[in-house]
Amino acid sequence: MTTFQAPKGTYDLLPPDSAKFLAVREAIAAPLRNSGYGYVETPGFEDVELFARGVGESTDIVTKEMYTLTTKGGSKLALRPEGTASVLRAALEANLHKQGNLPVKLWYSGSYYRYERPQKGRYRHFSQVGAEAIGAEDPALDAELIILADQAYRSLGLSDFRILLNSLGDRECRPVYREALQGFLRDLDLDDDTRRRIEINPLRVLDDKRAEVQKQLVGAPMLRDYLCDACKAYHEEVRALLTAAGVVFEDDEKLVRGLDYYTRTTFEFVHDGLGSQSAVGGGGRYDGLSEMIGGPALPSVGWALGVDRTVLALEAEGIALDLPATTTVYAVPLGEEARRVLFGVVTELRRAGVATDFAYGGKGLKGAMKNANRSGARYAIVAGERDLADGVVQLKDMVSGEQEAVALDEIVTVLRARYA
Repeated sequence: MTTFQAPKGTYDLLPPDSAKFLAVREAIAAPLRNSGYGYVETPGFEDVELFARGVGESTDIVTKEMYTLTTKGGSKLALRPEGTASVLRAALEANLHKQGNLPVKLWYSGSYYRYERPQKGRYRHFSQVGAEAIGAEDPALDAELIILADQAYRSLGLSDFRILLNSLGDRECRPVYREALQGFLRDLDLDDDTRRRIEINPLRVLDDKRAEVQKQLVGAPMLRDYLCDACKAYHEEVRALLTAAGVVFEDDEKLVRGLDYYTRTTFEFVHDGLGSQSAVGGGGRYDGLSEMIGGPALPSVGWALGVDRTVLALEAEGIALDLPATTTVYAVPLGEEARRVLFGVVTELRRAGVATDFAYGGKGLKGAMKNANRSGARYAIVAGERDLADGVVQLKDMVSGEQEAVALDEIVTVLRARYA
């Protein structure tokens, strides 16, 4: 037993389970790559102020959950708790918005960090795939991103998820609603932390999951009653585009999301098979974020989907992904000459695109064939001195048990043809 263990609230990805995570990432990324989104990768840590300004000083992420550190030079950094602020910072720094092709469409995949109470579906280190469309205000973009996420989940076979949709208004109509909501909330019996939140970001109180708070929110002013005509029209267009695309959604007037930068469209993907941690992803429009972090006005929209929770959703629905075998052919040499010859064959097969492994360590036939079985290979190539003298290798079908002699100089061609 090693002295060290993974830190509390984290996990290691190891075969064979890691293949599921890779398949989920690929499934989420595939529709994005097919829709004009280019890949972006940002550092695992950023200036702490990037998140304080963008995510919001009053959010739990900033006040309680960020991992922060001070460098030897005195700079204050934070491990990234989310992806949007980092991606927008990178796009602004590289002046992608000045290249004349808006929106800038980017997708990313990576690890994120929040100091939370660990439980199933909620970790201190977690994985997400995200997408951002930067620099255009268009309800079709909002709809596009929701449709692409829906497409990704359905390509994995998921069906028991729901899409929740809301509008948070804009800088014109939200202040009026904010004032009305604050007036309502100030009369409630709430703890001191929640009362402070009323003054900083009252909409976040609507997102409070505690039953004693939700009970008091009955009769709270609804944002829909305060939306300006432009926001109403924008939201109706998003809804119409989703409906026309056959994407089913539910209107959720209390949906706020946990970050301060959202405006207008906000949405969440939830899966009822996951218990309390039911959100598998979400996002929305963030038209003012660029200005918050020192950039020009760049209306934008994006989302992030949790890889960890998507895997849990697959398990909840009993879905087993059709994963490619890591090994198709396993080579078993008997003797030093066969070892050299078959290692060359293995190299050729790999170059031909056939997933091939080799019996390393000089094991005997029995031990090597056990390894071939464990590898999941469909075929084993076995060769000894007599086989090489005859210019052949033995090709064994690991499923049927049938074995045939194949000319050594034809084995690569034969196997490549079977997996072309």
